[in-house]
Amino acid sequence: MNNDAKPGTPSLPTLVVGGGSAGAVLAARLSEDPDRQVLLLEAGPAYEPDAYPAEVASSSVLGGYTGHDWGYLSEPGHIGHPVAAYRGKVLGGSSAVNGSVAVRALPSDFARWSERGLKGWSYEDLLPAFRALESTGTGDDDLHGRTGPLPVVQLTRDDISPMERAFVDAALADGIRAVDDFNGADPEGVGPYPMNVRDGVRVNTGMAYLTGAVRARPNLTIRPEVLVDRVSFENGRAVGVVLADGTEVPAGEVILSAGAYGSAAILLRSGIGPAEDLEALDIPVVADLPVGLRLQDHPFYYNAYAAHPDRVGEQTPVIGAKVWTASSEAAEGELDLHITATHLFDHATSPTGVGFVLAVALVHPESQGTLTLVSRDPQDAPRIDLNFLAEPGDRRRLTEGIKLARRLGATRPLAALVERELNPGPQTRTDAEIEASMLATLDTYHHPTSTAPMGADDDPTAVTDRLGAVRGVPGLRVVDASIFPDVPSAATNLTVIAAAEHIARQI
Repeated sequence: MNNDAKPGTPSLPTLVVGGGSAGAVLAARLSEDPDRQVLLLEAGPAYEPDAYPAEVASSSVLGGYTGHDWGYLSEPGHIGHPVAAYRGKVLGGSSAVNGSVAVRALPSDFARWSERGLKGWSYEDLLPAFRALESTGTGDDDLHGRTGPLPVVQLTRDDISPMERAFVDAALADGIRAVDDFNGADPEGVGPYPMNVRDGVRVNTGMAYLTGAVRARPNLTIRPEVLVDRVSFENGRAVGVVLADGTEVPAGEVILSAGAYGSAAILLRSGIGPAEDLEALDIPVVADLPVGLRLQDHPFYYNAYAAHPDRVGEQTPVIGAKVWTASSEAAEGELDLHITATHLFDHATSPTGVGFVLAVALVHPESQGTLTLVSRDPQDAPRIDLNFLAEPGDRRRLTEGIKLARRLGATRPLAALVERELNPGPQTRTDAEIEASMLATLDTYHHPTSTAPMGADDDPTAVTDRLGAVRGVPGLRVVDASIFPDVPSAATNLTVIAAAEHIARQI
């Protein structure tokens, strides 16, 4: 570990706040230049690449169960109840606590961004970054990388559980086409996932990018267990950060990579955000920008089943296969529904002692939420209002996905494993009853984005430019899921890594 300050530094470092899916990538890529000093500040512990504790390394343990979580809880919002908003607090960030799914955003996602006037973010622009991050032995050579830092393993039928195979076969029987590469040219359909898992280990960015050799670079310093309060300024320029204990850390440039919740909260505490909100907390306004006003995430519904104990079989991997499809309201090229077959289930809630879930997510929601501060204290969690399902169209499309999942659950061979449906339950028949169950039990897919979105120069809702530079604030960037103009239609981890690769090449 390379945690001591280096004497005789000829210039102030590039300071990266947060060592997660974006920050670890930036620290590794920017420190490839031996003339550039890089300082990475991480709020959680920094384990050696091969010494992460089992609860973090295991791909079967997720979110708060890893013991490395920020403990965020959302506001009740439109659905009327809070949800746990897991975010990783460890070197590797949320890539160290997530489901290890390695799926890229769709070309249609990037096309939407381009339609907003954002240049340099088409799928073709990002493809070199996706290829650079990846090491995989499958897929089209033109689309996939073979020598990147992150191992991506395409699961096969032999790799997934009996329930997950039955799910795939039920989908095929329902007329859904087979997909052998969700990162290929035609990802609509059903199949096993590509995963960043090797021998049961969730390979996070702290392992993949911050290898022992990278951490030994003389121009890279990693400081763990450091909580950043705010950015410091001189004459309107960012010149470092102030830690929660009051320590000032100078920098030549500050890059916030603390995630969609963390980066936005730091911006707000720094005086960058809606002026009225800042003034209400007696925070001096540095830049009146719409930070935190376009928060998005994927709403997630658990279509749960009690299983026959003598039929369900082995229950690993816990996540193995999905259907990716379009609702009847999706635009051309969009795939706005996920149905994931998963063993992430509290078996104590099943009358048979075992069960499984067909988890339904709306992955192109219209509803937008907000992130605001409750106080100036960096120890206080921000106020997170995901505002799930506020738009009627979101409720209609998620209902459509739930009905498809229930149809698959009633289709053989999957139906042969089912003892009974638990949620929404056999008594639930009408769309109104499904919606009531949806609102009562909705959760999050844990893919928050868009709290400091990129945009064209004339976009009044944008906070940053196409390279994450904060408008009107020299020396300050944001590089993480905060800057996505909206939430992509896939698990966000791979796209965040690609975004960091894409920006690192240009700064």
